[in-house]
Amino acid sequence: MKSWLTEYRRPWKLATLAVGIGLLIFGSFHYQAPDWDIPISFIMAILAYLTAPWSLRVILERTWRLWPAMLFVTWFTVDGCYAIYWYFKNPEALEMMRTVNFPASLSLYGLCGVVWLYRGSLRQLISDIKKSFPLQRGIGD
Repeated sequence: MKSWLTEYRRPWKLATLAVGIGLLIFGSFHYQAPDWDIPISFIMAILAYLTAPWSLRVILERTWRLWPAMLFVTWFTVDGCYAIYWYFKNPEALEMMRTVNFPASLSLYGLCGVVWLYRGSLRQLISDIKKSFPLQRGIGD
């Protein structure tokens, strides 16, 4: 449990969450979609922050016994909380936008899982990337 909390409190992860929420809020003003507002931007972003890396890890590690929970958590984050929120706020917007929201939200959820999957500090991440992709040297080097 402590390692999970450590990951959630990493400054680079919190900073990317803040940037993501900022982009969602900007998008809610810029695009004027009937189902895009500030509260749902916070709700879905925070749920993705809490669940997307775990969901992706379950898939990558093929932890079959956790697949039902992973599928539920993914669905709830991508569609369930959205449907509940809009059912009470504006059912017409839900009916009109739900089918187009799902693929967009699922794609963003997957991207969030990739971004936040790494367990470690930003310094460790950069170091690991450098080790994985060493600079190519010329023939005479």
